[in-house]
Amino acid sequence: MTDLVGPDARRAPDGSSPASAPDDVRVRPARPADVPRIYDTIAFWANRGRMLVRPMPNLYENVKDFFVAETVDAGGTATFAGNAALHVLWGDIAEIRGLAVADGVQARGVGRALVERCEEEARAVGIPTVFAWTYEVGFFERCGYRLIDKTRDLHPRVWSECLRCPFFVGCNENGVVKRLDGVPEPVDLPEPPPTQVPPGIR
Repeated sequence: MTDLVGPDARRAPDGSSPASAPDDVRVRPARPADVPRIYDTIAFWANRGRMLVRPMPNLYENVKDFFVAETVDAGGTATFAGNAALHVLWGDIAEIRGLAVADGVQARGVGRALVERCEEEARAVGIPTVFAWTYEVGFFERCGYRLIDKTRDLHPRVWSECLRCPFFVGCNENGVVKRLDGVPEPVDLPEPPPTQVPPGIR
């Protein structure tokens, strides 16, 4: 798709990725003013059983993890099109969270552009592996991710996050992971504290 923002795209002055096709999509860091739209977009899909809801206070607290995608018309008017966050879990792994495309904007490359921007951010801070929970396995596989066995292959820090989730029991989301080419594994990385690793996981 030609409207995707690649990992090596140059930045505009506001930190956004430049649009690259007639039907332009750009991705920029989220601002506090974006939180109500982010909340509504996530809630729209959560209410349809496609993702988990995120409380608004949590979104404000983590707004610096988020990116916002916008479509830009010929006159330069930007319209909110979706959001995603990259949350660092440990020195070797980060999680894509809150990936949601606004209703009516699907199949225009918005989701892929958001994933690529999250991957770009992971590269920038030296994180070699990106993980996500999802109901949309096919989409992530097209982005280069592989499905993992969540009973065996989860990073200890992912387990730690899972144990705090109210939907831990009976969770039916799928885990997907991608190793980013060219990003070395961190050297002398500390082990996660033992209290964060459930018994039997190591």
